[in-house]
Amino acid sequence: MHPIEVVSLSKSYGDFAAVRELSFSVKEGEILGLVGPNGAGKTTTLRAIAGIHPPSSGQIRISGFDVREDGVEAKRRLAFFPDEPRLFDYLSVEEHLQFIGRLYGTRDFRAGMEPLLAEFDLQDKRKAMPAELSRGMKQKLMIACGFLHQPSVMIFDEPLTGLDPLGIRRMKESISNRAKAGASIILSSHLLHLVEELCDSVLVIQNGASVAYGPIEELKWRIAQGRGDVSLEEAFLRITNDEVAAK
Repeated sequence: MHPIEVVSLSKSYGDFAAVRELSFSVKEGEILGLVGPNGAGKTTTLRAIAGIHPPSSGQIRISGFDVREDGVEAKRRLAFFPDEPRLFDYLSVEEHLQFIGRLYGTRDFRAGMEPLLAEFDLQDKRKAMPAELSRGMKQKLMIACGFLHQPSVMIFDEPLTGLDPLGIRRMKESISNRAKAGASIILSSHLLHLVEELCDSVLVIQNGASVAYGPIEELKWRIAQGRGDVSLEEAFLRITNDEVAAK
């Protein structure tokens, strides 16, 4: 059993099939890159895994708990980081962390809060309200809140949006360090160099369906027909263009 297991996931809105028969898994310590063109169904897939949008069919298990049948237990073990930070207007940075700590019943969350404030350069902003924060600072606060209860499953949708170069470097380190500590991570991004740098495997989807899935190096090798110098970006463009041409 892997911490993230998705079996024949489909999600429709009326007659429109946003996601079609996706199956994949993520083991402990693995980072899976979820990539695809605009409108491919990436965000719908992430939201279904996080339990926000119930699937039309299929099964999603988080650490063995079915997201539909045992939603509370599944959500206790995961953190979902959307592409747009969603914060409480009337809670300070520190109060956000305190609220999340109490919400998850995190033991000694105050002790866990201080390292996160330091990790994300938020110590000097602990009393600041969301309206006083830059877009990048809001992003870092959202992710710090998600890390507080030490989830074993993490789902990122464009985690680097709004960050400066130093913030990008530190965010990549934060994600990589969680994987090294055993977390199972899904990372969706249009920045294919980020996916290539951080991820162990990749799932390419187009029109809601899987068109390639597996270890990044194997996928690149297969697309390059034995050449070792192809990038993930080249492989992605080849895969998605071939799919369009085949239709």
